[in-house]
Amino acid sequence: MRAFAVAVALSVMLAAAPTFAQAPAPAAAPAPQAQAAPAEVPFPTGAKYAFVNIQRVAAESGQGKTLSSRVQALNNQKLTQLNEKNKALQTSQQKLDSGASVLNDAARAQLEKDIDRQQTEIQRFTDDAQKEVQDLQTELQSEFQQKLGPVIQQVAQEKKLEILFSALDAGIIWADAGLDLTAEVIRRFDIAAPVAATAAPAAPRAATPAPAPAPAAPRPAAPAPAAPRPAAPAPAPKQ
Repeated sequence: MRAFAVAVALSVMLAAAPTFAQAPAPAAAPAPQAQAAPAEVPFPTGAKYAFVNIQRVAAESGQGKTLSSRVQALNNQKLTQLNEKNKALQTSQQKLDSGASVLNDAARAQLEKDIDRQQTEIQRFTDDAQKEVQDLQTELQSEFQQKLGPVIQQVAQEKKLEILFSALDAGIIWADAGLDLTAEVIRRFDIAAPVAATAAPAAPRAATPAPAPAPAAPRPAAPAPAAPRPAAPAPAPKQ
């Protein structure tokens, strides 16, 4: 029996999903106008090699969109909660600043203590939220892999392939367009793992309220976690 390998990089499947960060993300650029999908080129007769763009499968398949929207929803929820905590901190700081000349020592000390506590809570919340979003993303990546893997293997076996490459990782420079099985994998994946009819479609990203000015507190808040690096663009295919 002919052996074959399915070399796919499933770690990039939800790369477009955001990771929670303390600072709200900048407003998204206007979406480009939709373009018609290119016509599929027939698979070359007798070809033993092909490739799939896994990131495109994640972006265009029903399962990929649904899982990404779950990460986005949790991210937005945590950002909303963080903004509320920052507003409360700003209120406390303004109270301290405006009453500096009239507060007695005990009241001033208590207010400074409250501000210090709020800053600590914000940092802890940020750390916990970051982990919660990342844990969900990891969980959904595993779920995506379990559902997509059999579909990719089935397509490779039906085409009698010896190797199926990942377009993002194989270093392909040029290849016959017919060797790109991404559209077929997306079509098969949507059939094999349909999204529930009751599932709500992915909503546009909600605008995040503008952050409040950073208060000058006795102890500065720790810096926000760094945002994830965007996935590298897929190289052009080569033969």
